[in-house]
Amino acid sequence: MTNRVNVLGVGISVLNLSSALEAIATAVRERRKGYICVTGVHGVMEAQADAAFKKILNDAFLCTPDGMPMVWAGRLDGHAEMRRVYGPDLMLDVCAWSETSGAKHFFYGGADGVAELLAQKLKNKFPKLQVVGTYTPPFRALNEAELKALQEKVSVTRPDFFWVGLSTPKQEKFMAEFLPQLDATLMVGVGAAFDFHSGRVSQAPRWMQRSGLEWFYRLCSEPRRLWKRYLRNNPLFVLFFLLQKTGLKKFPR
Repeated sequence: MTNRVNVLGVGISVLNLSSALEAIATAVRERRKGYICVTGVHGVMEAQADAAFKKILNDAFLCTPDGMPMVWAGRLDGHAEMRRVYGPDLMLDVCAWSETSGAKHFFYGGADGVAELLAQKLKNKFPKLQVVGTYTPPFRALNEAELKALQEKVSVTRPDFFWVGLSTPKQEKFMAEFLPQLDATLMVGVGAAFDFHSGRVSQAPRWMQRSGLEWFYRLCSEPRRLWKRYLRNNPLFVLFFLLQKTGLKKFPR
């Protein structure tokens, strides 16, 4: 288990892409089951009103610093080595590593056809990548028959990586509930990475990602879906973080 920085009661793992990949590779080699939450301001703020969700984040094998505010919080806490471990970048690094390790991948989530398109795009980029299954879930909880069919498919293929492309907090709650029920080693919730790498949605330029402005790019791209998330969560996060750093309010994990 990696060190963690307390960001409003959520333990964000002290990581960079290299150390994250090392921890993930070790877990896969040892067949250590767990789930990975890729967490930024949105996830941390969702946890403020949902104690069960906060526990899911804190119980994760890794809770990676997906957004630059998580990285800045870590550096303020003295962790100069901390870097952004962004879901789409992590997915590409893991796929590159898998070409030589032989790790197997299953893609779960996205709109109709997205998981299949994602798998094909990644296979084009990484020809030796072993994709053993895809599944597009309904926009509701799985019924008993659907869950049984998914369990049977996963038990046959036994993927090392079960990628989950749902929105936060839905994907994290799915992983925490279904990790014990599915024969996969690591579940990784990467949300928008499915849309980005399938080509369905464009990514922010790197300079915006590095400067913490990706949220603005995404807001401009999908204003009707995202305006409440960013225009409510971002100012509240700044306020709560200032309260935490000045000691005026405690945020226990």
